[in-house]
Amino acid sequence: MAGNMRIGLISFGAAEFAALHETCAAAGHTPVVYAFSRSMRPRKPTDEGAARVAGEIAAALPAGVDLLLPGSSEGLGAALRGYGLDLLVCYGFSWRLPRSVLEIPRYGVLNVHSSLLPEYRGPAPVLWAIRNGDAELGVTVHRMDEDFDTGPVLAQRGGVPLADDVTPRSLWTDLSPVLREQLGIALDRVRDPSAGEPQSAEGVSYAGLLEPKFFSVDTTMTARQVHNQVRTFRFMGPGLGPTAVVDGRRLKVLRTSLTPADGICLDCADAPVWITASEPVAAGD
Repeated sequence: MAGNMRIGLISFGAAEFAALHETCAAAGHTPVVYAFSRSMRPRKPTDEGAARVAGEIAAALPAGVDLLLPGSSEGLGAALRGYGLDLLVCYGFSWRLPRSVLEIPRYGVLNVHSSLLPEYRGPAPVLWAIRNGDAELGVTVHRMDEDFDTGPVLAQRGGVPLADDVTPRSLWTDLSPVLREQLGIALDRVRDPSAGEPQSAEGVSYAGLLEPKFFSVDTTMTARQVHNQVRTFRFMGPGLGPTAVVDGRRLKVLRTSLTPADGICLDCADAPVWITASEPVAAGD
């Protein structure tokens, strides 16, 4: 079905907005407004670092495109109603949108999710894939409904590698082409109301926010589990790591090895892991 669609985009970074925008434009459509999800939950204070990211998005904003910084789903809906949208495309949006917002665009809302749904529904699919030691992940583009990541699938593909030393930048290099490809397929299908395959009832898992106990190393876990725990924190940002008690000292563990290496040997449930980079944790932290 041919014809230009007016599209709104919701995402979390300048590179991600650019990928969505360029894919929509290449398919002959016009993005007219961006919305940056500045907090993990609606009606909550702005997340740390979000102001910097909003500035980066604004600096790269294409001419004629507006940028919204909503504080609530209701505010987002009120703003979007003025744009005459045919479609809203989300990538990396953690809010649950009510039906009143989902029904604003003529063809509904597409969500781009970094997993092969129904695996890893929820706000942190990449973190859980690293945590579980997955060798790769995928991209799913689905129709958004009132539940988290449950709507019919319009496009899906796996095969995005998760290297042992994966970082957001290295992952984006492999993920971005797949995202663009699958979003392009979904854009071609979205105006057909019958298009989309229901998600399987098998293989469902949830990738929620990391629980507090995950922030400490538990040596009753296997060496591989501890190694993946450290990898997960390293992916979240430089200088981040779980804490471990070693010889009576609390350390922030920044990097580990499953093979013998220079550093501190930490015995786990099945084998040792070598702490190759760490920082002392000050008392009271």
